[in-house]
Amino acid sequence: MPAGDPIDVYTISNGRGLGLRVLNYGGIIASLSVPDRDGRVADVVLGHDSLDHYIRDTSYFGAIIGRVVNRISGSRFIVDGKEYRLAANRPPNHLHGGLVGFDRVVWRATPFHEGRTDAGLNLEYRSPDGEEGYPGNLDVKVRYTVADTNELIVDFFAISDQPTPVNLTQHSYFNLAGHNSGDILGHGLRINADEFTPMRDDFTPTGTISPVAGTPFDFRAITAIGARIGADDEQLRIGAGYDHNFVLTRAGPGLTHAAHLVEPGCGRTLDVYTTEPGLQLYAGNFIEGVVPGKGGRRYGPRSGLSLETQRFPDAPNHPNFPSIILRPGHEYRSRTVFRFGVTG
Repeated sequence: MPAGDPIDVYTISNGRGLGLRVLNYGGIIASLSVPDRDGRVADVVLGHDSLDHYIRDTSYFGAIIGRVVNRISGSRFIVDGKEYRLAANRPPNHLHGGLVGFDRVVWRATPFHEGRTDAGLNLEYRSPDGEEGYPGNLDVKVRYTVADTNELIVDFFAISDQPTPVNLTQHSYFNLAGHNSGDILGHGLRINADEFTPMRDDFTPTGTISPVAGTPFDFRAITAIGARIGADDEQLRIGAGYDHNFVLTRAGPGLTHAAHLVEPGCGRTLDVYTTEPGLQLYAGNFIEGVVPGKGGRRYGPRSGLSLETQRFPDAPNHPNFPSIILRPGHEYRSRTVFRFGVTG
């Protein structure tokens, strides 16, 4: 790092084709290798080849996002009658934790083995009281587990000594054909959601919850991402495509099947399971390719997509959304499972 902090890269493999490389800077997943239907292995996440490029990156490739993922309108919120002002890194709004969110800090990393097969990495960070405007000292732990079943399991834990909003996610961009394989418009996607949260022109939610039926946001049956991304729809115009939170349909607490993604050419599939109530689909509409990608690749718009499991955006400013306020004496817990497979 410019200040002299050493950055390490950890490599984890299950011996069955699933391999993971993680930086302790930002908890970034720098590569994720997955076999296709013919056993050929490819790196399926966008990223960079150097630390300097990650420092210059503005797309959050592969990073841990927090304290709060997504936007907070007006860069402000009120807890227990007190107003807090946050860093307005997307004026006038606050995005992905601010100017120095969890994607730009150095985490303390500890590898682990679990049982005879699973292995991974624990990442820990203390976010001090007042960082980016947030109240309370927040102790965060993120656990990446590479399972023998070709699953990447992401667990989040956090405790705070003051009431504070917490909403964490993993922000990898997937291209199941390989990170250097062009756009993701031909990927088929199914999302287990009957509703989504529309947004205003500034990308903050209106506060309403709307049905997906009859709109380009209906992914309840598998649909190519490019099939309706250019439709004449106000929400698509605002986001220049998909950049929206879907309200997952649940039968109860615990893990639920959130999404299924498939790349027909190579046959790779990704199933996402989560304990979270929402899923942000971002189709990479604003990827600019200013900073070189891996192998010198210049990633363009829609060269990767994010499936960000989360609690709803801007929740502190919408009383009808589930609360994201973590209080002393309680623990924030979240689990997301990325299960890789193949189709015939």
